[in-house]
Amino acid sequence: MSTAKITPLATALSATIKHLSLRPRLLFATRISAPGIGRRRPRNLGVAMCSKLSEPLEVCAKESLTTPNKLGDCPFTQRVLLTLEEKHLPYDLKLVDLKNKPEWFLNISPEGKVPLIKLDEKWIPDSDVITQALEEKFPEPPLATPPEKATVKDPSDGTEQALLTELTAFNDYLKENGPFINGKVISAADLSLAPKLYHLEIALGHYKKWSIPDSLSYLKSYMKTIFSMDSFVKTRAQTQDVIEGWRSKVEG
Repeated sequence: MSTAKITPLATALSATIKHLSLRPRLLFATRISAPGIGRRRPRNLGVAMCSKLSEPLEVCAKESLTTPNKLGDCPFTQRVLLTLEEKHLPYDLKLVDLKNKPEWFLNISPEGKVPLIKLDEKWIPDSDVITQALEEKFPEPPLATPPEKATVKDPSDGTEQALLTELTAFNDYLKENGPFINGKVISAADLSLAPKLYHLEIALGHYKKWSIPDSLSYLKSYMKTIFSMDSFVKTRAQTQDVIEGWRSKVEG
């Protein structure tokens, strides 16, 4: 086996695993707004439905670098969106051009980072903080992961062998504790890990012609189940054409 470098994918996956009854759910439609608040009316690409919130939660996310008015490909944003979907919370997604950050965005995020969400009239950055805040404010359905199930293993030298070791450890964990990280119910740890596994599958398949071995059957089953969830299919669809555009740009 080669030892081709795969950082930062292996490192991100490893960190997520370390800080680590599915039923189809009726998901809320999402309203997506193009950048611009106040100076011009945002372009809405959908209509948010009502839930226990009187108004959709405002979420700022990276706009695609290749496809205007499309969500950028970011596992941290996808984690936040998956959390919102699983908690049945409507949201208004505002896309931000990070190469040309608008003034309104820098006013609420001086560091210019996404994802960003508005809760209780305050803008909160960082996917870890956001998902924790959502769990505390909207505890149903619960997504918290017990501490004893939140840590697996952490090799981080960024080589192919290290990644395979990491994935094998996770496969063994699922064999004994699955089908999800928290057993029979999906949790925040799954919503953090799944987007990274998806990005890993796409990037390594494209650049290295590498795929997860069939011997890791519990991991492959886990990925198949997660990737087929309604919430994941919905958030993935928002970035799928962006991924295709990225591939075309790289190959062209």
